[in-house]
Formats: sequence, C-alpha cells, structure tokens
Amino acid sequence: MLLDFVHVAEYAWAAAHAFHKPGTTEAHAWDADHLTGILAGHAARTATEMTTQAKREHLLAARREAVDACHRYLTGHPDQLHYETALNNGWPIATGAVEGACRHLIADRLDITGARWGLPGAEAILRLRAIVANGHLDPYWRLHVAREHERLYPTPNQRLLHLTA
Repeated sequence: MLLDFVHVAEYAWAAAHAFHKPGTTEAHAWDADHLTGILAGHAARTATEMTTQAKREHLLAARREAVDACHRYLTGHPDQLHYETALNNGWPIATGAVEGACRHLIADRLDITGARWGLPGAEAILRLRAIVANGHLDPYWRLHVAREHERLYPTPNQRLLHLTA
C-alpha cells in the first residue's frame, strides 16, 4: 500500500514555499529535486535534508511549520513510501490511475440506465470484470467448471481427492 503521491507532492510543495517564493524557478527546482529523491526511495533522507536546511537558514516558526509537517508526513509513513518499487513494477502511485480503474470496472458496467443491482449480483459482476481485466479468465473458468462438476456430481470419496488443475 502506498500513500497517494499527489498528497506527498502537496506537502513537498508547501515546504518548497517555506524556502522560496511561490511560482519561482527556485521553488520548482527545489520541489522537483526533493520529489525525485522521494520517488527514488529516499524519503527519510529527503525529510532530514529539509529540516537541516530549515535549521541552517533559521526559518521563522510560521515558515518552518510547512517543513516540519512534510518531515512528519515522510517519516511517519516509511512503509507506505516505496514508490521506486511501484514504478519498477508499473504500478500506480497516485489516485488518478486507481480512479480510472474504478470507473472502468464499476461505473462503465453498473451505471447503466435502468439497471438495478443487488449487492451479491453487483459484487459478482465486479469480481468477474476484475478477473477479465487482469487476464485471468481462462484459469478462473477452468477452476469454476471443476468446482461446479464437483458440486453437481459428487463422488463418495470426493473429500479425499485433491483438485490438481
């Protein structure tokens, strides 16, 4: 599980504004540099660099709060900041992809004019759509057919047999 990278970027952007005026090239460069470090798997080091810079520049408390908030966010969730692993595996790191997948799996199928879905039926459809979307329909269908065969044609010693498919 990962924290939405957009939220991490918002904290980093606020911290950038503690050091540089909003909209400046310096603020953009500072933010990009620190976000790149976070994406590379160096969130804790990036957080330490921010607070070290804040101490070195003697930031006032009001400006320092954004840096401290970003530091707390980055150091408070170390197990949810492994973006380098997600990126190497092609996994989404922000909600846009997740929301798109939800729209594809849910809204496009269940939000049909005149459709009425009960919870069991809707869940069955969503599970099947997820199986198809992940490319697992063939193995799932073989398992489904085998289980249906077991249910409809039980053998006396069926509990002693193990399914090998």
